[in-house]
Amino acid sequence: MEIYLVGGAVRDALLNKPVHERDFVVVGSTVEDMLKRGFRQVGKDFPVFLHPQTGEEYALARTERKTAKGYTGFTVYAAPDVTLEADLQRRDLTINAIAQSETGELIDPYGGLDDIQARQLRHVSSAFVEDPLRVLRVARFAARFAGDGFMVAPETLDLMRTISASGELAELAAERVWRETEKALYTNHAHVFWQVIADAQAWSPWFLPLANKLDISLLGEQLKRLPHHFKAEELAQMRWVLTCLTLTPEEHEQLAFALKLPNTYAKLAHSAFQTGYSATHELSPQWLFNAIGKADGWRRKTQFMQLVGLWQALGMAANTAQALLTLYQQALMVSAQEVIANAAKRQQKLAGPAIGEAIRQQQQRVIEANWHDIDGIK
Repeated sequence: MEIYLVGGAVRDALLNKPVHERDFVVVGSTVEDMLKRGFRQVGKDFPVFLHPQTGEEYALARTERKTAKGYTGFTVYAAPDVTLEADLQRRDLTINAIAQSETGELIDPYGGLDDIQARQLRHVSSAFVEDPLRVLRVARFAARFAGDGFMVAPETLDLMRTISASGELAELAAERVWRETEKALYTNHAHVFWQVIADAQAWSPWFLPLANKLDISLLGEQLKRLPHHFKAEELAQMRWVLTCLTLTPEEHEQLAFALKLPNTYAKLAHSAFQTGYSATHELSPQWLFNAIGKADGWRRKTQFMQLVGLWQALGMAANTAQALLTLYQQALMVSAQEVIANAAKRQQKLAGPAIGEAIRQQQQRVIEANWHDIDGIK
């Protein structure tokens, strides 16, 4: 039995990037042998095991043969006679098809090391076309490694176009399409994902509303202007909204329905459509107060702060954005107790919805009173 570290862990180590999880391939073993050694089997479609101490994944070396449409239409063969080279050959890209032995030796039968040097995303074999999900995976890797200078090899892009033309992208599950898309949104070069989708002619069927409306170059500039103090998941949501702002709300709903978009993404997009900010907007206390209300900002504070970050990406000056957030924070400090006490001084008794209305009026007064005292507001 031989054990090799494979895939992303080897690739990321060679790129001097942090390795977050490790996967192993086991050559020359069987299910029974793995179970005897204390491994716990978790794979349904092929033999994958968890290490009894580390919990890391160990998979028996396997080959795959295309038998039906889609990314699940494969027959898997896993047995002791499957070689490491045969296992690596079924992988998508050469940079993901490098293995490392227990002694540290690198096994690179398909030129992954050369492609890392050349900063190239290249397919391992012509079997690449058998899995339509690879179009999205390559686009996602292109976004992830764009900062390192990686580009999709022309011959790989040709195969991606072949997949797109075959109609097999329609066989993918919405959840898988969204998972790859979201992973791209977690990168700092999310626009590259869309550029590769465009180059691969892969808009249909999942991203059709964006096909003729997305200005990818402009999106790249807007993404650079996003403030980066947000959490990773918040930035991903903001990148999605920037991608979709050229759509109508109805087109975004169509896209969201097809991709089974998570609510956090849909709600932020709804807020952006509701407020409709552009760099030519004339700012005023009334405009800010209305925008907070439309964005449900009195209840969803993080969402409103994300919205201001989006305005910054759309051209708002950083000091103006900070000034608006300062006014927002001041307005949030208005409390029900304060409003009720002030009403009592005027011999007024507030109850029920009247309290909420009085709070909103006081919040608006706070914004108006402090409008010209904040740096960045003209």
